[in-house]
Amino acid sequence: MIYNKLVRDKIPEVIKEKGGTPITHIATPQEFDQKLREKLQEEVTEFLASNNPEELADILEVVYAISERSGTSTGALEAIRKKKSDERGGFQDGIILERS
Repeated sequence: MIYNKLVRDKIPEVIKEKGGTPITHIATPQEFDQKLREKLQEEVTEFLASNNPEELADILEVVYAISERSGTSTGALEAIRKKKSDERGGFQDGIILERS
């Protein structure tokens, strides 16, 4: 089966343990960035279809990887999120803006 997609770092070992022979390569920086974006879309689609919290964890994992690759630590990303939440609120109240 052909995948040509970014996988978690330990997946090739899991495949070997199950008797498979994974064919892999290490992405170039440009390919890595592109594949992370594709993986984010994949994980969001999977979450929307399943509503499974494990998919949310996968989304976070990809977001953290994108953040780190763009030079923003996960701690700094959380600080940005907190600042925005403090200034503009979160999404807990379910407010729908109808007009402005």
